[in-house]
Parts: sequence; structure tokens; C-alpha cells
Amino acid sequence: MVDFLAALKSQPLLTDGAMGSYLFKRTGRLSETNHVYEAFNLEQPDLIRDTHLAYLAAGARCLKTNTFGANRRQLRPFGLEGRIAALNQAGVQRAREAMATFAAQPHAAGPGFVLASVGPTAEVLDTPYAVADCYLEQLETLAAAGADALLLETFHSLPQLELLLGLIQRLPGMPPVIAQMSLGATPGDPARAEPDPVGFIRRMAELGVAVAGVNCCAPWDASAFVEAVGDSEPVRSGRVRLAVMPNAGGFQRIGNRLMTTVNPESAGKLARSLADRGVRLLGGCCEMHPPHIAEMHNYLQSRGGARIVTAAAPPPAARPPIGPAEKAGNGRLSRKLQAGEFVVSIEMLPPRGTDGQIIRRKVDFIGELAASGLVDAVDFTDGSRGIPLVPPGDFIHLVRERLGWTAATGDPLELIPHFTGRDLNVMGIQGRLVGYHAQRIHNVLFVTGDPPKMSPTYPRSTAVFDLDSVAMIRLTQGCLNAGVDFGGVPLGRHADPRTHFTIGSGVELEARDWPRELDRLRQKLDAGADYLMTQPAFRPEPLAALEPFRGRVSCLIGVMVLTSLEHAQRMAQVPGVVVPESILRRLAAFPAVADQAKLGQEFAAEQIRGLVRAGWAGVYLMSTASGAGTIDVLRAGLAP
Repeated sequence: MVDFLAALKSQPLLTDGAMGSYLFKRTGRLSETNHVYEAFNLEQPDLIRDTHLAYLAAGARCLKTNTFGANRRQLRPFGLEGRIAALNQAGVQRAREAMATFAAQPHAAGPGFVLASVGPTAEVLDTPYAVADCYLEQLETLAAAGADALLLETFHSLPQLELLLGLIQRLPGMPPVIAQMSLGATPGDPARAEPDPVGFIRRMAELGVAVAGVNCCAPWDASAFVEAVGDSEPVRSGRVRLAVMPNAGGFQRIGNRLMTTVNPESAGKLARSLADRGVRLLGGCCEMHPPHIAEMHNYLQSRGGARIVTAAAPPPAARPPIGPAEKAGNGRLSRKLQAGEFVVSIEMLPPRGTDGQIIRRKVDFIGELAASGLVDAVDFTDGSRGIPLVPPGDFIHLVRERLGWTAATGDPLELIPHFTGRDLNVMGIQGRLVGYHAQRIHNVLFVTGDPPKMSPTYPRSTAVFDLDSVAMIRLTQGCLNAGVDFGGVPLGRHADPRTHFTIGSGVELEARDWPRELDRLRQKLDAGADYLMTQPAFRPEPLAALEPFRGRVSCLIGVMVLTSLEHAQRMAQVPGVVVPESILRRLAAFPAVADQAKLGQEFAAEQIRGLVRAGWAGVYLMSTASGAGTIDVLRAGLAP
């Protein structure tokens, strides 16, 4: 049997999300007399098992037992204080049963761990006797039932938590402890004062707590906590492992908007960010349900071994990497970037299926873009949103074949594949890049990529992520563009075996964790990126963050052509994208979708004019799937 702490030391572990709010969602009733959630362990065992199974199916490795309020003080108002042992034992049993059921399924990850949930009391307990009277029977039952760890969660009072830890230390046979505070002080109540983050972690280390952190708080507050304690001695030395389980809500001002929820994909990105900063136990609290945990699982998988490989330096090469002069010969966009001219790249999704008409429309649209003279490049997404599409390199080959663009004629537009590390290991990435170079694909946009998002009926797909975008940039410029492979072996014996890729990458201007995004941006530039493409920027304020880098790298600012109010509202829910309320109000003023689409085109043209006036390097235009209105938008936006 694998020990919980040993597993946590070897890799981050994902817990489930909310129990209470999910039971409320499933039953429509709050925990109340004759409907006490903790009593469901015995009275509605199938409901609790199904809840656990939903989280296991989403990717959770650890289950929190349905025993949060199963202590004497919390059960007494419902007349259930005589059932403490039975309810806690059943809570552990229901979680074990769910794990056994899930383990019998194909491809089930393991092992799994049961975290026995122990919550606070409504009123702060301030004496050892009161704490023992409340918790002793619960703790002894949970330990005897075989819980892998005790999860002391959502405590507002540090003194009460310390008294509880003292009780646990005096009891024999107790499993490891995870101690979590809920951020947020109660005004006028010193017992519920919010502790200093570093002081809290140091105190937990003094008390011998193996895992400590926060839960039941806003995601951004949880992120700030991790930022504050990440460099503390207990965390650096590994004496205390960090645990973070935020809510899916809480007010946060973004631009001129107050946002109160975190959608599943945003929860996934948060999990990856926290794991990158050393958090070992991740999960969710209130309103974090299976879809949120599923995205956390996907994004944690997307980390892979990238952090280690990102830091690796390319092996030495006999020649220096190629520079701007060689890259200028790669195509229209590369040439204009080197000359300091404004450039336009249009994003396109390759087809997903075999419909010949869709393929023909996409190819014809590229031909129209080339004929317009307004566009310098078309960039093709690589499984955008984690959905399987025709690979960009294959589609570029098809486009050239259909339009008659050969090595002799050249391409009137630079064709740029996005390139993610999701699907290929290191060897596959190197092979594909060398293949691209042989096929006249000499400009590549590196992005870490979205994890696979498949329907439940789709065969299970795993993510590789041997390398992230920083690592791919560094190895392409430092190795391939210097004439050696990723292991330092020359790419050939001829006079100059160097590839000459122009290298692009992305940046998320509205990232919630901007310090991390800024650090990643600097790493990309140090690794050799020639240009950046941003997420859609619907307002000018975030562009200020790029000002310090304008002299170092070409920045193509993302502009999206909105097609309707509904489209704008969908985009407003995408992590890293902020649609100002003023745009939503202007779109809502027009009841007809056609009028909304026209206004969306006007917005885009207005943005392009502003970017030209501000002297940015170019625009990265995200148009409609059909391309409708794209050329009109460019004509209006680029007109003198």
C-alpha cells in the first residue's frame, strides 16, 4: 500500500471538490433537520457513493469524506450526537466503496487516498476540554476506519485549530494531518483574525503538521497565499507541503467588472499555476464540482515534465544560431517584421472532419486573403481547445496543393503552424520540426497547448507535454537553428545544417496570475522568440504591460471579430479574456444578430486603427469560422 505522504512527495495529488454545495445541487435542499448531509452516509449511501464516483471520474485521486460536520457540537442540534461513530465510520466506508468500484474500471488511475474531513464548529472552542468533548469520538472513529489522512479544513480560528492539533498529537494511531485555514477575518473577533500566511506555515511546522494551506476562499486569495509562503523555510525545505482548495466564487474586480465565479477551465489553469509554484495537494471547495475537477486534472496533466526540461540548456553547437537576416527570407511576415512594417496574421482552425465542402471553403478563403494583399500570414491552430483537428502541417500541405503554391512559385502568404507539446514526446517534437523545415514550413508558433477535451464516449486520450512552449523555443533556436539536434548531434555533414525557423509564441495579457505570465514571457524572449501573439485584447489598458518589451520583440496584438452578443458573452467567460461591459451594452442595444455582427466588425476595425496609430508591430486577427467580413474589417482598419 502506498503511503499518502510518500505519494504527495513524489507528485502533486488532486482531491475532489465540494461535498456540501454539490449535494445541494443534487437534492435541492440545504442540510437541515431530517435532511442532514452527514446522515446521508447511512440514509442515502448510493447518493454519497455516486458523488464520490463523479469526482473520481473527473480525475480526482483523493476523496474527502462526507464527515465535515460529524462532530458532537454540529450534530447535537439535529439530535444526532448519539450517531457520531456510525456516521464517521460510514463516511470512510462510502469513499472506500467508491474507490473500489472505480478501480475496477479500465484505465483507472491509482492508488487513491481517503481524506477524513473534520470541520470547525459554529462557535469557537477555546479550551482543551471543549475541543476534546467535541472531536474525540470523531477522530478516533475516522482513524479506526482507516482514513489515509485527517483533513482539518475551513478553520477560521487558529487557536481552535492549534487545540485540535494538540488533541490529535496526544491520541495514538492517528494518520497524517492536513491543516487548512479559511482566509477572511471576522471583524471584532480576535479568535477569528486572519493569520499571517508565513506565520501560519511556520506554526504548522512547529506543531509537526505535514501538509498545510488554505481552503474555502477565493481563487485569487489562495494564489496570493501561495505567493506569500512559497519562499518560507518550511516550504522550501519540504517540512510542510502546501495544500490549496479554493472556492469557485468570490468577488474580484477585473477591469470595470466584478466577477463572482470561476468557470471550469479557469479552475484548470489555476491548478496548473499553483502546481508550478509548489502546491502538492490541490482540489476545490464550495461550488467546485466535477467539471472543475476535470479541468484541474487536464491542466495538471499538461505540466508533465516540462518544468525540468524548460530549465535545460541546449547542448553546445559548432555554429551560432541563425539570426534576423536569415529569418527574413522565410516569407512575407518574417520579412516585414525584420523591416519594421506593420503585419497582419489571420488565425484559422483546420477542419475537424472529412467534409470536402468545408475544406474547399477554407482553402478558397486563404486564396482570397492572398489576393487581397492585406494579409501577411495565416496561422493554423494545433488542436485548439483540446479538440482533434487536422494537424496544421498536413493542412498547409493541402492548401499549397489546392492553390498551386510550389517551391518554384513561393507562397504569397507565410503559412504558420501552431505547435503544442501535448501530443508528442521530445523525439517526436524534434522529428516534426525537422520535417517542417524540409517541407518549407519555416515559421512556427509555439504554445504549451490545451489538454485533451473529449466527450465521455471518445476513446481516452492522454497528454504528453514532455516540453512546454519555453522549452520548445529554447531547443529550436539553440539547437536546430544552430545545426544540431536536441542532443547536440549535427543535423548533417553538409556545409551548413542549420534550420532557419522564425519563432513565435503567445502571451495572455489578461492572465489572472500576471506575475507568472510575465515570468514566462521573459523566459520565452530569453529562449529566442522573434514575435508574440496575444490573446484578444478588447481594451487598451492591458497593452501597457507589453510596453517594456516592444524594443525587444515584435508584438502582434490579438483582435477578435465578434459576431453577436452571445459570442461576446461566451468570450467573457474564457480565462484570460476580458470583454468590457461597454461593449456588451453596445451589442445589447441591437436586437438583430445581423446588426450585432456589423457592430462587431466595426469594433475590430476600430481596434486595428488604434494599433496602427500606436505603432505596434501588427495584428493577430481571429475572425469567424467562415471568414465573413474579415477582408472588409482589414480594409477599414488599415485604410490610411
